[in-house]
Amino acid sequence: MSQTEKKISASIKTDDTLMETTLHGTSLFPFRFYDEKMEDFDFNRIDWHWHTEFEFVYIESGMVHFHIGEKSFPLSEGQGIFINSKLLHQMHAEHNAAIPNFLFLPSLIAPTDSSIYQKYVLPYLNSSLDYSIFSSASEWQEKVLSEMKKLIALSRNEMNELLVSIQIQKIWSLIAANVACYPKTQNLNSSSLARLQMMMQFIHSNYNTDISLLDIAKAGDVSISTALNLFRNVLNTSPVNYLICYRIKEAALLLTNTEKKVSAISIETGFRNTDYFCKTFKKMYSLTPTEYRNRKK
Repeated sequence: MSQTEKKISASIKTDDTLMETTLHGTSLFPFRFYDEKMEDFDFNRIDWHWHTEFEFVYIESGMVHFHIGEKSFPLSEGQGIFINSKLLHQMHAEHNAAIPNFLFLPSLIAPTDSSIYQKYVLPYLNSSLDYSIFSSASEWQEKVLSEMKKLIALSRNEMNELLVSIQIQKIWSLIAANVACYPKTQNLNSSSLARLQMMMQFIHSNYNTDISLLDIAKAGDVSISTALNLFRNVLNTSPVNYLICYRIKEAALLLTNTEKKVSAISIETGFRNTDYFCKTFKKMYSLTPTEYRNRKK
């Protein structure tokens, strides 16, 4: 059976820490290929998430804006990227873009108790390397892209685990030979991201109540100015705007999955004024709540 498969339409499923809950592959072969287009997701956006797997994305067409940790950059057609394990990331496109991608556990390269894993995999897991971009301007990067495209072609047909494994080995050997990795140091970056996640978890758990910017900052044990800076630098938004967007997304789920009245959904998701809720919803989705419900049906 082919591993070509789409994630649940228009969403990435995560827990309260933003860790993706989707199982990528199986315990016997922890690899999964996704033949995706950005239009599969609401607003052409794959929301913030992280996972323990390595991830490789190839931009088959269009342009995609990546946000990884505190870094933001666009990638265009023909480029590719490796995203390290446990990195918080998001991507969006202004227009549609085709982004075939594959994820696999580092242990697929070699068993964790092997010398190969200890020498060629573990240093990258423990390094400060967040990602590596590949383009045709570099000879070795062009080779990585070529091997990625071969793996994508393989994955679009009937799955052959042996051939997929060989391609992964080829890709990783190129990375190990050309990408330097330096030991991860304890710095404000990791501490700041942890505090940001604490504030995001607080919003996810309390979005339907009256919470203020001060409440959000207290949840991360930081000042209001630090909270503003963390959300702006990492998520490119403000804490309050993140709260409003999260409320709207929860409202969209209720509109799709229940028959509750719009006014009831407005209150249930933390909006005390139905007119303001409808205005904000239309600003995000370019549809009124009722139009959105009817379209989903």
